Amino acid sequence: MAAGGLALLPALLVAALCAAAWRAEAAIGVNWGTVSDHRAPPGVVVDLMRANRISKVKLFDADPGVLRALAGSGIQVMVGVTNGELASFAGSQAAADAWVAQNVSRYVGRGGVDIRYIAVGNEPFLTSYQGQFQSYIIPAMTNIQQSLVKANLASYVKLVVPCNADAYQSASVPSQGVFRTELTQIMTQLAAFLSSSGAPFVVNIYPFLSLYQSSDFPQDYAFFEGSTHPVVDGPNVYYNAFDGNFDTLVSALSKIGYGNLPIAIGEIGWPTEGAPSANLTAARAFNQGLINRVTSNKGTPLRPGVPPADVYLFSLLDEEGKSILPGNFERHWGIFSFDGQAKYHLNLGLGNSVLKNAKEVPYLPSRWCVANPAWNLDGVSDHMKLACSMADCTTLYYGGSCYGIGEKGNVSYAFNSYYQQQKQDPKSCDFGGLGMITYLDPSMGECRFLVGVDDSKSSAVASCGGGCCGVCCGMWVLAFWVFMYLRMMGSA
Repeated sequence: MAAGGLALLPALLVAALCAAAWRAEAAIGVNWGTVSDHRAPPGVVVDLMRANRISKVKLFDADPGVLRALAGSGIQVMVGVTNGELASFAGSQAAADAWVAQNVSRYVGRGGVDIRYIAVGNEPFLTSYQGQFQSYIIPAMTNIQQSLVKANLASYVKLVVPCNADAYQSASVPSQGVFRTELTQIMTQLAAFLSSSGAPFVVNIYPFLSLYQSSDFPQDYAFFEGSTHPVVDGPNVYYNAFDGNFDTLVSALSKIGYGNLPIAIGEIGWPTEGAPSANLTAARAFNQGLINRVTSNKGTPLRPGVPPADVYLFSLLDEEGKSILPGNFERHWGIFSFDGQAKYHLNLGLGNSVLKNAKEVPYLPSRWCVANPAWNLDGVSDHMKLACSMADCTTLYYGGSCYGIGEKGNVSYAFNSYYQQQKQDPKSCDFGGLGMITYLDPSMGECRFLVGVDDSKSSAVASCGGGCCGVCCGMWVLAFWVFMYLRMMGSA
């Protein structure tokens, strides 16, 4: 074996051992997005995942601070190549080599990050993209795969392409599922690539969006408690949208010759506000129903007894910096708020009956910006527009937790959102004299007036110091001595 391969033995051995230690809780993971003005320190978020025994995380890029915090945590990681990078990697082996060296090779190894997957693009086949990324996918995957081969990581780090469910369709029932006509050729190439490398087909499924976008969609069919509007497909009966969507993909894969390809769910979840059907009760019902369904190992009618390879909940945290073009709900998918506080009771099936909150979050001081009661608010509209164009005010609208708090409440909420986004800069609470700083929490009922996070205290190191954590630390020691033994045997 080459010296480079020997050097990787401890990493691969300990990763296998850690995976065995976590195998009972390997099915449910989370997406960790970071489009937020109030980012909790990466180390705090990693500790939050470990406290909740979450052993798999999917990232949308390869942020160095996030990866450093994940080092030694025992959490299996999917890093992401953004859509904007696809053309470069498709056209240049050197660019792919540099990315793998910078974002994968440098982090794996003793005490490093357990990177299992690289997501090549994010939903690159979306209909709305009109094919702009389609020609880059296979060449980019080919070059990145070659980069992994050079780094002796190809047998361990797998390439996947998270696809939106709009890549396939059915005229009526799951058994008629097919890929969109213009995607048939590339999906066949993609499935062949995944099959040869032992990687799953990754799909994002959102029953919430089906309900949100169609008034004719049966509400009970979106959940897992049975439906009065089941879909009958020959001998198979579908009582929920997830099973129906999943088997539509199974059928589409079967028609291109890859009906047995493993399938992982890259994104699935339910928002807590921002739409009439988005609320805490619905979010809990959907996510708990999904978790119970997956962990029961029942599978689906076309794959009985075979659950998805992995399921990544969307999302770990709220992201108030996301675009609201699809709807206000886009900022409220988290099972935790932006600061790692549980939004509702949820049993992830990983050993804790309820979610545990983040600890040691470095909040800004407890002060808020509100409308000055001494002034008339007749000229406040322009100030509100400014505040809400910069900061998040989506909770004020119909379907939001702050909807209906009154005119002065709306103004105060908007002022405070902007004030916290500006890290409590006193000038950001002026608003032409209409704002004032208070030390009394103005939150009312379920409407929470937030206090931002102090970015200056952010740390990219988890509480284990970026080194070994828990049971995996002992396994690293064991792997090290196995490596030393093999090295001595190789030199004998």
